[in-house]
Order: sequence, then C-alpha cells, then structure tokens
Amino acid sequence: MKVKVISRSTDEFTRERSQDLQRVFRNFDPTLRSQEKAVEYVRALNAAKLDKIFARPFIGAMDGHRDSIKCMAKNPNYLKAIFSGSDDGDIRLWDMASRRTVCQFPGHQGAVQGLTVSTDGSILVSCGSDCTVRLWNVSDANLADSDYLSDNSAKPQAVYVWKNAFRAVDHQWDGDLFATAGAQVDVWNHNRSQPVNTFDWGSDTTISIRFNPGEPNILATSANDRSITLYDLRMSSPARKVIMRTKTNSIAWNPMEPMNFTAANEDCNCYSYDARKLEEAKCVHKDHVSAVMDIDFSPTGREFVTGSYDRTVRIFQYNGGHSREIYHTKRMQRVFCVKYSCDASYVISGSDDTNLRLWKAKASEQLGVVLPRERKKQEYLEAVKNRYKHLPEVKRIVRHRHLPKPVYKAANLRRTMIEAERRKEQRRKAHSAPGSIVTEPVRKRRIIKEVE
Repeated sequence: MKVKVISRSTDEFTRERSQDLQRVFRNFDPTLRSQEKAVEYVRALNAAKLDKIFARPFIGAMDGHRDSIKCMAKNPNYLKAIFSGSDDGDIRLWDMASRRTVCQFPGHQGAVQGLTVSTDGSILVSCGSDCTVRLWNVSDANLADSDYLSDNSAKPQAVYVWKNAFRAVDHQWDGDLFATAGAQVDVWNHNRSQPVNTFDWGSDTTISIRFNPGEPNILATSANDRSITLYDLRMSSPARKVIMRTKTNSIAWNPMEPMNFTAANEDCNCYSYDARKLEEAKCVHKDHVSAVMDIDFSPTGREFVTGSYDRTVRIFQYNGGHSREIYHTKRMQRVFCVKYSCDASYVISGSDDTNLRLWKAKASEQLGVVLPRERKKQEYLEAVKNRYKHLPEVKRIVRHRHLPKPVYKAANLRRTMIEAERRKEQRRKAHSAPGSIVTEPVRKRRIIKEVE
C-alpha cells in the first residue's frame, strides 16, 4: 500500500542564523480562512485606537523673538533651515533640528511683513512697513554650522527704499525676479534699485502675492478690496480678477498641479480654484471658526496646512472639504503664518505669542529610524484602516478630535447659524413663485463677479 506524504526540504524552514525571521507558510485560500474579514476588521479597529493613543504631534517651540511672528520662509536648498520675521523688525534663521537661532538679520525699523528665498537658496529677500526691501546673502557656512553663535548678525547685501510700505514678497521660481505687494504690485530684479515693472488694478492695498511654480511669469495676488488677481509678467496689464464677498488673506499654488491655487479667506473657509475657470471654486474647505490667516501646500501637493485667528493649525487634503488634523496648545495664540517643511514631514507655525512651533505632519508617526519590518507593518495597518474606514466604529474613532472649549463652542454656534440660514432660504423658496429664487451652490455663492 502506498501512503502519500507531504515532503519539504529542511532548508525551506530552517533559519540560517538565530536572528533570522522564522519562515511561516500560509495558504490564503478564502475557503480555509472563513474569519479573515472579522480578523482584519479587529486589526483596523485596534490600529485606529493605537493611532489615537500615540498621537503626539507637538515636537517643540522655538523661542527668541520679542514680538508677533508675521512671516516665514523656507530655504529650498537646505532641509532644516527656516527664516522668520517679526513685528519688531527682527529676522532670524533657525535650525529646526536643534531648535536654535543660527543667525540674525537686523536692520528693519518696523514690522517685517514678507520673507522669501531665491530658488538656489543663496539670497533672502525681506520687506517691511519701513518702506525698504533688503537683500541678504545666505551663506552655506551659516546654514551648515548648527553650532553657530546665535548672536551672529548678518549685514544686508542691498537696501532698496521705495515710496510706500510693503505687505508681502515672493521670489520667482528659477529666475532673478521677485515681486512685492503694497499700494501696487512691483516686480524687482536683484541688481536694480528700482522696480522693473509695476502693476496696478484698483486703489486698495495688495496683501499677499505668490508666483506660479509651473509658469514663472504668472503670479496671483489678493487685496483689501476682496479681490484675487492674476498677473502675467509678459503682458503690460493684469490678466484676470475675481471679487469675493470677503477678503482673502493668503494664497498658495499647488506645486504638483500648478494651474490650481487655494485661497485662505476671512469667512473661516479656504477656496480651491482652477486659474483657468475663476467663476466657480473647485472645492470649499471648511472647519475653522475664525479668519484663516495663512496657507501653505505640502511639496507632494496632496495636502495643505492652514493657520487661523482661532489659535489652531489644521491640515486638509487638497480635495477634502474637512480637515484631517487639528493642532493646538494652551499657550499658542493667533496663528499668523504656517509652512510645510521641504520633505513634507513637519509643519511649522508662527503665532502672536512670539514662538515658532514644530509639529509632525502625521500626528502618530514614529520619529527616528524605522526598520523595514516596522514599515511594512505600518503600511499594512494603514491599508487595513483604509479598507474598513467606512464602518461606523472605525469612522467614529478616526474622525474624533479633541477641540479647545472656545473652538468647540464657536463651531457649534457657527453650525447653528448656517442651519438657520439654510432653513430661511428654504422658506423663502417655498413661499415664492416657482423658479423665481435659484439656490446657488456654496462654491459659487461667495463669488460676486469675475473681471477680465
């Protein structure tokens, strides 16, 4: 009689060294593993709970300024350097790894309103309410030496005095031009003490300015007259303008989709636009309960961070209506500027309480060296969470956020007001002639008109 047996080579399941992983052979036939979905669901539930337990987004504060921090700039050439400017005219270069001041740039007699760094990382441009634009040489020695003395001061390479105060500045991508915002939009060259071009559309002050990362000659601005304007440096006049119901405080272009930009508005929302179709917003990002002061996109273009007057920092998906994360501390006051780090791992916020704060972009992310085994496990748990995120229990845990009491109360009040407005609209529509009242979608409601 023949007996069939399963035979395996001992080499297949014997470890070469004691540190090696034990090989486990599994049969993934679903008929043999009837409880597979239940097991995966429990894993997703546990992963969501553990994410909440290990969520420690705050890394540390960088202290040194003596007044409100109004602007920040990243150095595209150097990962851990961040520049900050404050209301007392002080500009500092920080080393994010050691959270210390590397160098100071004194000279401004009033508040520093705008900072930007050239694409090659060699020149820092600053402007302020003292009607001056200052160019600073950012040497590699200053950046590379984290043990640099904090009392080291740099001298400006050039100082350009102009007729009016400045509110913002931005540098052209891969070019020698930079643009300032104030009473009008001025375009400057590094080597010229006078603007090479000036644009003016309306009489109100321009408060923010951003060059397009894909098309270097296009720039977007927002002004006190509630307008968002697109300029083309190759033309002698502005290209297009859209007027909203409330003022836009800041603008950020999506680095991966350079035709799209997002505007941080006074009405607590952010609006994403396609520059080719300004009569309607692509997406409305809600959740803040006070004016959104600043916005910055992640280098991946999939997320952006916002800072608000309600003393919170939020992270949104580029196409998501609600924030995926909210950061706050008891001491943090009104947030005036936010930036993503160049590797998309960290978020930096500057606020009214004179501090810069460093946060993790993913609240529960493990810092330090992650072994390949750990990374695979994290990727698996993330995939399982994503698969079961629609189920009520997992959804409830993932969406839950602890809010400061003032923000929680303000959010409830805002929700009540919006609901009352919606009911009022429904009643007005019900008691009017059919077709006489057209309900506009939220994406169009906040836009008054587009001007070309």
